[in-house]
Amino acid sequence: MADSAFKKIQIQRDDTTFDAYVVGKDDAPGIVVIQEWWGIEVEIKNHAIKISQLDPGFKSLIPDLYRGKVGLDAAEAKHLMDGLDWPGAVKDISASVNWLKANGSKKVGVTGMCMGGALAIASSVLIPEVDAVVGFYGTPSSELADPAHAKAPIHAHFGELDHIVGFSDVTAAKNLEEKLKASGVAHEVHIYPGNGDAFLNRSPEGVSRRKSLGDSDDDEAAVELAWSRFNSWMKHYLA
Repeated sequence: MADSAFKKIQIQRDDTTFDAYVVGKDDAPGIVVIQEWWGIEVEIKNHAIKISQLDPGFKSLIPDLYRGKVGLDAAEAKHLMDGLDWPGAVKDISASVNWLKANGSKKVGVTGMCMGGALAIASSVLIPEVDAVVGFYGTPSSELADPAHAKAPIHAHFGELDHIVGFSDVTAAKNLEEKLKASGVAHEVHIYPGNGDAFLNRSPEGVSRRKSLGDSDDDEAAVELAWSRFNSWMKHYLA
């Protein structure tokens, strides 16, 4: 997707300013879309554009948590994620939510994939202004946020064959579900049979990267189902 679809803005929080990328109708419900460990690249932009075009229309905002850096391979991406100031990233997300609410969006959700999925779930615990969350294949560390204290409704999606132990494998998904039961918030946790990590990524680059990391499934039906569930959840809580 062309970068021309996005409006680049700057958001201030504390003593720092960061870039963010916005697409969608000005007065639509807002959704903060959080990057995977790669940074802001074609896949997360594709997701943000898709979200903006879902019924009834959303305004997507991608905050640049890496401040312009992008991982070109798994080693670089891991280095960037390992170096991330996670509490600072939560502050960036909070500032992004508040920017959307100050600029036409009455309600705002948060979504993300992989690293972004973990941060999305953390935002339900740590950012009171968040109205709904959908997280894909990621769970926050206990040091960052305990989902048993979630406040916003959470929808979570995982691949049955995901091999990232303790973060997005089936055990992590089931542990998250138990924590969400304890929280008392509305929640659903879905596990997709036969799918691995990052199964939403359908660009040629995304498919190639997934195969290089050992995820070779190609399940369009699961992708469509996940997006349908995403849309139903966000429309219910935001529209």
